[in-house]
Amino acid sequence: MPSHGTVGGKHGGCIETRLRVNETTTRPDGATGVDGQTRADYSANLWGTLQSLLDRAKSGTYRAPPVKRVHIPKGTSGDTRPIGIPTFEDKVLQRAVVMVLEPVYEQDFLNCSYGFRPRRSAHQALDGLWQQTMGLGGGWVLEVDIRKFFDTLDRAHLRELLRHRIRDGVLLRLIGKWLNAGVLEDGSISFPDAGTPQGGVVSPLLANVYLHYVLDVWFEREVKPRLKGRAFLIRYADDFVIGFAREDDARRVLDVLPKRFGRYGLTLHPDKTRLVPFQRPPHQDSPATASERVRPGSFALLGFTHFWGRSRRGFWVVKRKTAQDRLSRALKTITHWCRLNRHQPIPEQRQTLSQKLRGHFAYYGITGNSYALSRFRAAVVHIWKYWLSRRRRCGFLSWEVFARLLRRYPLPPALAVHSVCRPVGEAVT
Repeated sequence: MPSHGTVGGKHGGCIETRLRVNETTTRPDGATGVDGQTRADYSANLWGTLQSLLDRAKSGTYRAPPVKRVHIPKGTSGDTRPIGIPTFEDKVLQRAVVMVLEPVYEQDFLNCSYGFRPRRSAHQALDGLWQQTMGLGGGWVLEVDIRKFFDTLDRAHLRELLRHRIRDGVLLRLIGKWLNAGVLEDGSISFPDAGTPQGGVVSPLLANVYLHYVLDVWFEREVKPRLKGRAFLIRYADDFVIGFAREDDARRVLDVLPKRFGRYGLTLHPDKTRLVPFQRPPHQDSPATASERVRPGSFALLGFTHFWGRSRRGFWVVKRKTAQDRLSRALKTITHWCRLNRHQPIPEQRQTLSQKLRGHFAYYGITGNSYALSRFRAAVVHIWKYWLSRRRRCGFLSWEVFARLLRRYPLPPALAVHSVCRPVGEAVT
């Protein structure tokens, strides 16, 4: 592995500088860890507290506290995703370490990786995927799901991979302590043998380092030179797809991919990992050919379903729409909020619902997704009307009355914030 930019020597000064910068940028309203300490509590004697933290980190006496685990909904199936919440002091120290390591690893990370990297976003990953699939003419897409990646990541392999670039004992020791800190859940502390708590400040960087070596470098240097046709990889954290021009290349990689991940303690979900035929349909079909031709499939990445559709000019293009499970989850969240807050004044309800709609449009508002945005807004309007009706004794609010209310307290229109049709710099209200 390349050795340029290896982190070595003593980085006490670097960590100290980043500790002082990072405390002021850490979210003041973030969830508290096992000690219940907030940013205001931690800032009472700021400089003395930071100096004590630096001394403990450099001397090796710092003890990483357990991570508080909470569960958030995952999809609409009732499953949950475990999220770890470090203490505020742990967040400050982890962020300082990330700020030291990030510039070093940014020299190595490949262009196919987009997740949790500076100046890179999910929308850039979606644009890269669109350009690659259009340039390839569709082909075959391998949709991959790593089963419980953050819970099964092999720590021994992670430490070995980290040593390729990190020589500083202070940094390696701190990362080791965070990996072994333990998890507090339902009043009891457990010490898993594998994984890194999803939600920790340092976890995204560790995940990127792990998959950089396990997947990105392996695919670029070992797999692609052996393929007969073109191929590409788009990865956002532990979510990724691989596109192939030829079916035989795709099936060869599908056969070897579980073995590659198995060497590093990871497994692929058998039901969610699949090979999707995604060839561009011909511009025109005869009736006989159209009946025999296999229709291209669709695949999901980053909350969007990707499929072939006709453009306004009649050409086949890759289109994206909000994935059905994400749409259902968002509407379920809106319903839950309206039910709990139907007693609030209507102006306050309108303000919160407007924020939720703008947040939804800010992510899902991409080119070609206007219909799904309109569906979402219309469903939110119906949900709001339903729960406002429940405030009345008769349990009914006519559409005529509700329409007057909407004119007085309008909700934001469904706008594709990231549409290529929107002029650069145009404000979105």
